[in-house]
Amino acid sequence: MVSVRRCRGFTLIEVMVALTIAAISLAAVTAVVSQMVDGANSIQQRTYASWIGHNRIAELRLANVVPDVDTTTGDLVYAGLEWRWETIISETGVENLYRVDVNVGLADADIYIGQVTGFIGEPISPGDANTAWSSGTQVSGETI
Repeated sequence: MVSVRRCRGFTLIEVMVALTIAAISLAAVTAVVSQMVDGANSIQQRTYASWIGHNRIAELRLANVVPDVDTTTGDLVYAGLEWRWETIISETGVENLYRVDVNVGLADADIYIGQVTGFIGEPISPGDANTAWSSGTQVSGETI
């Protein structure tokens, strides 16, 4: 009589179950990494949109003119992407103080990614901004 030795090892079913579990785990890891990349891209685009909006407000302030109450739009290339901005200048109810809202989005999209709000006052001569702080100021009842 021939002795039959029992072989120890994995059966085909056990190997298939292990491969199925590994495939499901890898798919889950891939989905999480994809979401992280999308989130990072979204944060990057919102940051760029904020910078573009702040730059637009700075340009209006540096022009040193009374802005027209109006809406203007424009396009620019920033960080290798094409962007679209919309500037809305409105009155605030305070004399010579204007509100500036800048909406920024990608040029090929219908939505804005970010909005920045700032205020612009009446233009003054260069160097006159600090005169209110240095002349006629009183400290403890004495004029400086």
